[in-house]
Amino acid sequence: MTDIPLAPVGRIVKKSGAERVSSDANEELAKLMEQYASRIAKEAIKLAGHAGRKTVKATDVRMAAETVR
Repeated sequence: MTDIPLAPVGRIVKKSGAERVSSDANEELAKLMEQYASRIAKEAIKLAGHAGRKTVKATDVRMAAETVR
């Protein structure tokens, strides 16, 4: 089980063009999204620390997302 709610994940898949989405697919995508978000968050925390801040800013997250890909 993930921290990301499954209903919004299913809506994202449907908005992307799927007619139906299995609960297994929702759970797997939510798990992958959480793993990716966690990697981005960890990198953003490092960037904020290097800048001498404890607060993670949007720019840290954007830069981290570019790095983590």
